[in-house]
Amino acid sequence: MNELICGDNIKVLKTMQSECIDLTITSPPYDGLRDYNGYSFDFESVAKQLYRVTKEGGIVVWVVGDSTIKGSETGNSFRQALHFKDTGFRLHDTMIWNKGNFTDTGSLKVRYGNVFEYMFILVKGKLKTFNAIKDRKNKHYGTLQHGTVSQINGTKKRVTSHNKKTFAEYGQRHNLWNITPCKQRTIKHPARFPESLAHDHITSWSNEGDLILDPFVGSGTTCKMAKQLNRKYIGIDISQDYIDIAKERLNEL
Repeated sequence: MNELICGDNIKVLKTMQSECIDLTITSPPYDGLRDYNGYSFDFESVAKQLYRVTKEGGIVVWVVGDSTIKGSETGNSFRQALHFKDTGFRLHDTMIWNKGNFTDTGSLKVRYGNVFEYMFILVKGKLKTFNAIKDRKNKHYGTLQHGTVSQINGTKKRVTSHNKKTFAEYGQRHNLWNITPCKQRTIKHPARFPESLAHDHITSWSNEGDLILDPFVGSGTTCKMAKQLNRKYIGIDISQDYIDIAKERLNEL
């Protein structure tokens, strides 16, 4: 626990006990969109090992996107999500990370700019932890509630809270998260995701003292946020350069 391990993540995962991980948050290399020091990975073997080491009720957060090749998106993100289901996970939620940072290098002639990635929330068995983040400003706060809901037969029925005041100033966050990507100027890693993204997933799907895994630890964001939030962590990466970067960041805390 509380280790950063340099090595092939499949070989390292095989040395770990079954059902020891509460939460995995990771963003693997995908579709050749970045150069991760020339390394690649065996997705199906990683998926198999992640299922084995995940506790019953535990979560894998798989952050991934697709490249466009010869005018067609690869769809590999969906293939991976479906393979996770075949492995035994349930697809608990398909979340969107809206990065909002498409660089307009000239008008795209046949498509709109891609500004998001998928965050597949995969659960082993029955979900054991969910700590909802409530930061969505309620524009109706303090006012009387009105409205109807549709019934299965097409009729309308008044909401049960009709004519009652809305007491909650902030509502539960939705599954589309608007988070600005990291700037790549200070940390030498090609695809570092924001600390707030890791922070909010750790908050949502785990409790203090839980063990958090990132099998593609890269610059160490997941482990850094786990440490900051009083969770235990294990980070794995085949690149010693990335392990060194991650260690340096963890030592800042």
